[in-house]
Amino acid sequence: MNRGVLVVLSGPSGCGKDTILHHYLEGREEVFLSVSATTRSPRPGEIDGVSYFFLTEEQFREKIDHDGMLEYACYCGNYYGTPRDTVYEKLNAGIDVILEIEVQGALQVKKRCPEAVMIFVMPPSIKELRSRLVGRGTEDMETVEKRLLKAQEEMKAASQYDYIIVNDLVEQAAADLHAVLRSQRLKTENQKEFLNEVFHYDA
Repeated sequence: MNRGVLVVLSGPSGCGKDTILHHYLEGREEVFLSVSATTRSPRPGEIDGVSYFFLTEEQFREKIDHDGMLEYACYCGNYYGTPRDTVYEKLNAGIDVILEIEVQGALQVKKRCPEAVMIFVMPPSIKELRSRLVGRGTEDMETVEKRLLKAQEEMKAASQYDYIIVNDLVEQAAADLHAVLRSQRLKTENQKEFLNEVFHYDA
């Protein structure tokens, strides 16, 4: 069995990462969306192990000390990160793993896992991104403008990724994501087990 492909997906708030992933993952069992760990308290409706792995700060720090996190960061006094064991367990079972994480954590993963496929999701334009953020109707204009400034800073990191997917139409963006994962599966380095089987059979 060939090892799964590790995919890192990033993009600014409002670019539609969650919508793309929901569309892409529907009905697919060969792909696993990694669950992050956090030290913040669960919000109403959130489920441990599904929404997040909810850990105490002591538990989180212990994982850091024992190389148990692929990446982590501290936001507003709480830790967030990607547990290493679950990711490698899935990869070793031949399952592709997608990490939907911020740029800071993504670049940590790239340094630790050079084989990771880095994908950045972009909006068609800043104007469209503004329209999407305003259209949510969940934040005032001052907050929207702050998100736009942060988004423009995050998008500067896109050049450090392997692929850029522009989310104009969700269906096309999901198809592009599928194309990237399919191409990685077909790379020679990810077909070594198959080649070994062929050569062994021919021998």
